[in-house]
Amino acid sequence: MILIVFDVDGTLVDSQHLIVAAQQAAFAAVGLPAPSRERALSVVGLSLPQAFTALVGADGPVTALATHYKEAFGRLRAEAALREPLFPGAADLVARLHRTPEVLLGIATGKSRRGVDHLLRAYGWEAWFSTIQTADDAPSKPHPAMLQQAMGEVGLSPPDTLMIGDTTYDMVMARGAQVLPIGVAWGYHTVEALTAAGAQQVVGSYAELDAVLDGRLPG
Repeated sequence: MILIVFDVDGTLVDSQHLIVAAQQAAFAAVGLPAPSRERALSVVGLSLPQAFTALVGADGPVTALATHYKEAFGRLRAEAALREPLFPGAADLVARLHRTPEVLLGIATGKSRRGVDHLLRAYGWEAWFSTIQTADDAPSKPHPAMLQQAMGEVGLSPPDTLMIGDTTYDMVMARGAQVLPIGVAWGYHTVEALTAAGAQQVVGSYAELDAVLDGRLPG
């Protein structure tokens, strides 16, 4: 058996417009200028307290920003123009892996469990993932706890586990948990940053990821 763990934002779903809009609303609510788009997206992958701490510092209105962000995110997500579409090829690959008996699927994300549940319902994936680790369940990335808990839940070890993500936080988390880090180039951190953070491979499309994973499946 092999456990394949996916990050969500920037890896499975293209949520950049929604994230930036929710951040802008949160900063406006506390009377602060919003960060640039590049800066806003640079913290994607961290849990909300860590993300806003990175943006405003530990002495800033971190709790208020996180609260306003969650409120704005839920409201904006209901607007047709700000949905979280899957990246091209994601649906097909996840479905193929779900049908592969030797594969267990997992999620490790800075999203809340509520946000992940919404995503799973939206794409009919409710029963497809054997382990789901969220910001509600573990310390923020890049701490390795999410992957350690995921492996513990399914009874597999680091040599049998892969982490697929778009940020350096995913790669450092994977290295800390001693699992194989695979980066994707369509997310929020550059190929160079992913490689420097320890990605063993960085793929440029879901077709390329499919081929990489196929070569690592048992049997």
